[in-house]
Amino acid sequence: MGIPRAWAMRSLRVKLTLANVALLALGITAATAVSLMAMRHYLVGQIDSGLTKTRASLESSQLTLRDIDSLTVLAFIRDQVAPERSGEPSTPDSVFAAVDDRGNALPLFGIGPTEAQRGIAEAVGPPARLMRRSTPQDVELHGAPYRATATRLKDGTNILMATSADGLHKGMAKALRADLAVGGLLLALLACLTLFSVRRRMQPLEDMVETSSAIAEGDLTRRVPSSREATQEVEQLRLALNSMLHQVETAYRTRERSGAQLRSFVADASHELRTPLAAIRGYLQLYDKGMLREEEERLRAWDRMNAEVDRMGRLVDELLTLARLDQHPELRLRPVDITRLVRDAAQDLRAQQPARPLTVEASGTLLLQADESGLRQVLGNLVSNVRTHTPPDVPVHLSVHREDTGVLVRIADEGPGLTPENASRVFDRFFRTGNAAGSGLGLAIVQGVIDAHNGTVTVKTAPGKGLAVTVVLPQRPSGCP
Repeated sequence: MGIPRAWAMRSLRVKLTLANVALLALGITAATAVSLMAMRHYLVGQIDSGLTKTRASLESSQLTLRDIDSLTVLAFIRDQVAPERSGEPSTPDSVFAAVDDRGNALPLFGIGPTEAQRGIAEAVGPPARLMRRSTPQDVELHGAPYRATATRLKDGTNILMATSADGLHKGMAKALRADLAVGGLLLALLACLTLFSVRRRMQPLEDMVETSSAIAEGDLTRRVPSSREATQEVEQLRLALNSMLHQVETAYRTRERSGAQLRSFVADASHELRTPLAAIRGYLQLYDKGMLREEEERLRAWDRMNAEVDRMGRLVDELLTLARLDQHPELRLRPVDITRLVRDAAQDLRAQQPARPLTVEASGTLLLQADESGLRQVLGNLVSNVRTHTPPDVPVHLSVHREDTGVLVRIADEGPGLTPENASRVFDRFFRTGNAAGSGLGLAIVQGVIDAHNGTVTVKTAPGKGLAVTVVLPQRPSGCP
């Protein structure tokens, strides 16, 4: 997928590259300016040093203009005889001229002033100002830069001395061109290296973008891969993002599972409630049409409707209990004697089925922090499950004792048992085996209450070998003081 040009210019990669290039360009510019200034200062100092020494020598000597004539005649002859190139004005490396107080060039050794001497005299003007300066100054001779100074001889003659600075400027221009060429090459090299380095360093971020896009398209299992080139900050971001993605996937899966369970729960609840409602509606229609003429038929219909109403009431109560458990209610914890609850459940079973063989192992007192009403409902549902799904002559064993893992309560029967497939679904809501009676919510409520106590409930069964339900309760559920 292509990236728009405006986005590419605003990308972090381009910004980092431009920032590095700008910083290097600023550094090269500053270094070039400092080096050129130092170079000019050094070369100008060399020129000024020569002019200053010559000026000091003339001032300390007793030379006159006649003496200087004899010393400089060859130089003047050379300036006079030297041909001018293609009509261009002469710009010698050094100029020595005698001038009057108004700055007019004077002849030396009977020879008139050269063009260079006249030009330097015109550029300087009256020499008095230049004599008062302790250092030479810049002047131009036919467009060429010179450094000039002035002094007065013993006989009162004003002498101008100038040295060409054209070589200095040409050298600085060459140095500037070299610096610009090298700087431009360095900038291009830095831009390439920065683009390559940033691209490699930012590969983890591109992987994050690709992973996010894949997740947005529905692949919740994608994760950001690790990279050998990742920095510490990018690696921390990768780990945090993967952790967040794992939490998002878990939450999404949980929501999907909860939604499926809710839809199944609603469908099952609707089915369970529709059956007694249909029965009640049928009897009411029979009564409305006058088809229940006998008193015995009306009483039987009345009893059946009451039974269905009771069935609906129990089903609604169980649904409300499950809904409350799904909201993770705060348990009303207090010290509970679990052995007393087991004995009470055994007595209830004896009262309802006196002929059933019953064995109880619950002696002494065994206290633990728990919700008493919830545990009574657990034991009541387990005993009711035995009473409903096993013949009345099947032996039942109830036991309770303490172990290292907590308090263990076990209710086992010697009934027909369950197949492995049915045993794996025994705690599902509205699950019933065959034509078994009941709503199929009893063991689901048992699991909900035990989970609220941070305990565990397991079943052990096999066809023809009965069913044993084991509940393990912690001594002190988490969150209780």
